[in-house]
Amino acid sequence: MDSFLGMPLLPLDAWIQDGVNVFVQHYRGLFQLLRLPVEQFLEWINQSLRAVPPALMIAVLGILGYVRRGTAFAAFCVVSAVLMGWLGFWAESMTSIGIVATSVAFAALLGVPIGILLAEHDGLWRLARPLLDVMQTTPSFVYLVPVVMLFGIGSVPGVIATIVFAIPPLVKLTYLGIKQVSPESIEAGEAFGASRAQLLFQVKLPLALDAIRAGINQTIMLAMVMSSVAAMIGAEGLGLVVLRGISRLDVGMAATGGLCLVLLALMLDGLTQGAEGERPARIFPSFPFRLRRTKTATA
Repeated sequence: MDSFLGMPLLPLDAWIQDGVNVFVQHYRGLFQLLRLPVEQFLEWINQSLRAVPPALMIAVLGILGYVRRGTAFAAFCVVSAVLMGWLGFWAESMTSIGIVATSVAFAALLGVPIGILLAEHDGLWRLARPLLDVMQTTPSFVYLVPVVMLFGIGSVPGVIATIVFAIPPLVKLTYLGIKQVSPESIEAGEAFGASRAQLLFQVKLPLALDAIRAGINQTIMLAMVMSSVAAMIGAEGLGLVVLRGISRLDVGMAATGGLCLVLLALMLDGLTQGAEGERPARIFPSFPFRLRRTKTATA
């Protein structure tokens, strides 16, 4: 079909392809430089995880599980970690942890400051909100094409695609956490003579920590999902195991790789949620900054 309702078809796909080709031709070198910090951090994380003996890593996961969620979750972490190694996917599991950790670290490094900036400037939020909505509703596979064109294939481009895919909820929840700070808390800080920076770092951010932590938890879950999809462009880890199983019609390999992914996602989700019995944030935090004199009305 060359027309629709008598009109020639809109060649949007060709326009997008031409635009991307021009962009890649002029800026691919710059993006190759931007991948260096991600590549170095990912390599450091992977080397560190490989250097830890499996028994020690299992013990650390058990201790963290006990501290965060109690005895039952600690037992779950230990059993899950032992099972991943018993199935022969210990190295792949550590690689997946490295990819997720790198993605979340860079997403937090970018997302939290962006969320703070948007919360402090309403005009920027009105411009950024539609973009964040589009990023959250765009299918994960769509991110792979421009990433491959700009960064190539491998684990590092997979991490970059994961960062872009997982960052919107962290930006939004950081924004919401700051904007939902009660006016009474802000007025209390102003009454003590706090500057705008002091209000942000000593009043708003402490009260928004629960929302930011929820954003990081969501970012971790999305990073787990995208790290599996990124196996299509060469990202290593458990996602690659599943992809190989599918490509070979090896149901057993795909199923065991998927089981390890589920166990790893449940462990990370439990470890990053609030601890059981954790005290909620105080409504009025202490104000360690120097108080200023304020004029008071006289009767």
